[in-house]
Amino acid sequence: MILNEASIAEIKEKMVRYPHRKSAVLPAITVAYQQVGHLNDELYREISGIIDVPAGEIAEAATFYTLFPKKPVGKYLIQVCHNISCALLGADSLIGYLEEKLGIKKGETTSDNLFTLISVECLGSCSSAPMMQINDRYYENLTREKVDAILEDLRKQA
Repeated sequence: MILNEASIAEIKEKMVRYPHRKSAVLPAITVAYQQVGHLNDELYREISGIIDVPAGEIAEAATFYTLFPKKPVGKYLIQVCHNISCALLGADSLIGYLEEKLGIKKGETTSDNLFTLISVECLGSCSSAPMMQINDRYYENLTREKVDAILEDLRKQA
């Protein structure tokens, strides 16, 4: 059993808000993600047992959303948008710069487990491209100088 009692209770509390059990899938996987930091087949089965929705349907929902990593990630999950607006305004260069600064490639985590770098299809901030999301916070209109300051600040916070 991976989920602790508090997470199980929170999932059950959220579940009663919905007239259909399937509607509780996203809230349930969010609770699991917040506790564990990533999702996997074992968590899908646990959630299935709690909300009585097939584990396969839970996995389908979880794999649709990039905000739910499927393997352990660093303390700071850096998601760089590479959709059209960001791509036109330098997303590839931004990803390359982050790879250089962090010493990793997309999909990898730094050896100190601080940073994981991925690219995502769209974060819905086209007017402020290029941009990235780190954990739950957006960083927009990025330049190399802004990226340097952000990484320095996050290292200090760690």
